[in-house]
Amino acid sequence: MKSIGLLSDTHGYLDPRVFEHFANCDEIWHAGDIGSVAIIDQLEAFKPVRIVFGNIDEKAIQVRSHENLHFELEGFRIWMTHIGGAPPRYNPMVMPTLKSELPDIFICGHSHILRVIRDKDLKNMLYINPGAAGREGFHKIRTLLRFNLHEGLISKMEVIELGKRGAIEAEIF
Repeated sequence: MKSIGLLSDTHGYLDPRVFEHFANCDEIWHAGDIGSVAIIDQLEAFKPVRIVFGNIDEKAIQVRSHENLHFELEGFRIWMTHIGGAPPRYNPMVMPTLKSELPDIFICGHSHILRVIRDKDLKNMLYINPGAAGREGFHKIRTLLRFNLHEGLISKMEVIELGKRGAIEAEIF
């Protein structure tokens, strides 16, 4: 069994509570728009990571990540990219691959909209977008996902809310 922590769209801000929420995870996956090489460094120092870059990510981030990441884990074929669209309107750039190499789980970010749904038109593929964990964008609540994968079964899918997008956390002295 693998426990996964999934986030996206940090845009240069990594909430310190990510480390608490992902403490028991085996891997952390970031679905793009990282915004800072320092975030990659922090995540890699914490847990094994799988990262794709997003449309705001500079070259230094791109060389340390992937545009598309295809892999198999715990009986699942997984594809993670940043700009994937959403059912039924996927990004036209991903449609040929979705049709020819259909994954069991398709993960993307970009929209800042938390969404976990099955696409019945694509053989019940699981579509996952963890929303946005950063402070920039139009989302109202910053979110993460945590779930388990085990021998072709996904379980314990949890949405973790980090608070309002523009909220400034008070420091306690």
